[in-house]
Amino acid sequence: MKKLTFILLILVISTVCYAEIRLGALFSTTGPASFLGMPEKQTLEMLVEEANSNGGINGEKIELFLYDTRGIDAEARKKFIRLVKKDRVDAVIGPTRSGSTLAIKELAGRFEMPLISCASSDRIIEPINPFVFKVAPSDTLAVRKIYSYLKDKGQKRVAIITAQNGYGDSGRTALLNEAKKMGINIVADEKFRDNDRDMTSQLTKISEADPDAIICWGVGPAPAIVAKNYKQLQLDATLFMSHGVASKKFIKLAGNAAKGIILPAGRLLVAEKLSDSNRFKSMLLEYKNAYEKRFDSSVSTFGGHAYDAFQIFKKAYNNSVEKNIKITEAIENIKGYLGTYGEFNFSKNDHNGLDMNAFIMLKIQNGDWQLLNK
Repeated sequence: MKKLTFILLILVISTVCYAEIRLGALFSTTGPASFLGMPEKQTLEMLVEEANSNGGINGEKIELFLYDTRGIDAEARKKFIRLVKKDRVDAVIGPTRSGSTLAIKELAGRFEMPLISCASSDRIIEPINPFVFKVAPSDTLAVRKIYSYLKDKGQKRVAIITAQNGYGDSGRTALLNEAKKMGINIVADEKFRDNDRDMTSQLTKISEADPDAIICWGVGPAPAIVAKNYKQLQLDATLFMSHGVASKKFIKLAGNAAKGIILPAGRLLVAEKLSDSNRFKSMLLEYKNAYEKRFDSSVSTFGGHAYDAFQIFKKAYNNSVEKNIKITEAIENIKGYLGTYGEFNFSKNDHNGLDMNAFIMLKIQNGDWQLLNK
């Protein structure tokens, strides 16, 4: 009897000692969206390592299962199923791209797997899937920020040029819908593919419509080509980009053509330029300095998405254990979390938790970000 009790005690101790949280992640670390996915991967690995060195979450160490989707939707589905069935993770962070997230949205519901996406398409959370959340601000909020800026400048004639992918389609929908609501006149509506190498034809058509502003909506190398062709054509309209290019990598790709471009983005890019009274500043600088010291690379808002996703998961997991509720319910109960993109207030009807204050307007000058008043 004593021997059996001893064996059972050893088993219990072993279970406690080796208790672990199994966290999955899907990022585009190679392919056209690698400049988005790599800082997400690096950030998450850094945070998991840091958490484990401090005892994990509720005394449980985190084992990370991270896969590269290569920005391919089918690959995202394949790796998501592997995370669920083989790795048996507790939750998944990612994917990087909107299209990849939309490709696994239904799977998350079918397998009842909590998913915290780092992509921005409105369709990720509309309609609500009980198991799907996202930390990137919605396209609609970014569009409203740009349109508000234009209206303040008295500019209402707008041309749009959008990528033919999940992110571009969602952005185009928001641009068209919000234009009707905000009194913006869309005078041209052009598209491009991710692998296009010249957008002169689309931009020439746009110039004939004589817009006040041109808004490009895309990620990866293609928006940089739009910027270069825009400069070559010497167009008069102001060029705006979406938050999908909020990375120094875009500035490097666009070169001199990046000068003067305006876009909505998170405060992380200009953390040092925020006033000392800004309630986000200390947290942003702490993450920024840790990341740049560790990886010898400029921080980006995309790494910030992984930062927010992990912190939200960490809070939710901790609360789910303490209150004996599901992780998804715990996320819906998170209020007032100050993240890299703003204050998150989730609910059953809001699986993003951000408002238009998540964005500030930036201008690219001298290879860096300039904070605008609006």
